[in-house]
Amino acid sequence: MAEPSAPAPRLILFDLGNVLLDWQPLRLYRQLFDTDAEARWFCAEVCTLDWHVAHDRGVPMAENARALIARYPDHADKIQAWRRRWLDMFEGYVDGMAGLMSDLIDRDIPLYGLSNIPDEVAAETFAAFPLLSNLRDVVISGAEKVVKPDPAIYQIALDRMGQPDSADVLFIDDSLKNIEAAAALGFQTHHFQTAAALRADLGRKKLL
Repeated sequence: MAEPSAPAPRLILFDLGNVLLDWQPLRLYRQLFDTDAEARWFCAEVCTLDWHVAHDRGVPMAENARALIARYPDHADKIQAWRRRWLDMFEGYVDGMAGLMSDLIDRDIPLYGLSNIPDEVAAETFAAFPLLSNLRDVVISGAEKVVKPDPAIYQIALDRMGQPDSADVLFIDDSLKNIEAAAALGFQTHHFQTAAALRADLGRKKLL
């Protein structure tokens, strides 16, 4: 006998970077180095994603840069560019997601955000991408001083959404570890890869 399917979620909780917004630090550093190899080396060895996590936890970006500049003084300008040219890491919305978001908005599905993002760049990021204004609220890790996949940030999101049952929420993220953490807390989940795959899943869940 087939197990009953889960009830359709009532709310959607989106990650932002590489789900709604196309964010790639390498995009900036390709503008600052002469070769792609140099830009890739810099992102792998100097301004790494592990280094950036401190920003997501609320460490001031200038403070985090100072420590890195002490190690790589010849790259001071490029390290500081992470903050000064933050928006140059973006290239619009992830392919297909603007239309998908518009369709969800038309259906009046409650939409929220949960993002590992520095608080000090959140406002300028939201201003650059007006579609995000349709999210009823966004939990910003840098403001909360806690990052996914810590269970605490998912509880903050539930509180901000009005304390729904976690099973009523569809959480969408491109990070498998974040998805697994949410699933362990009872959220319905979608491991994001493409807008087309998400659209198909939303159709199965009767949200589109």
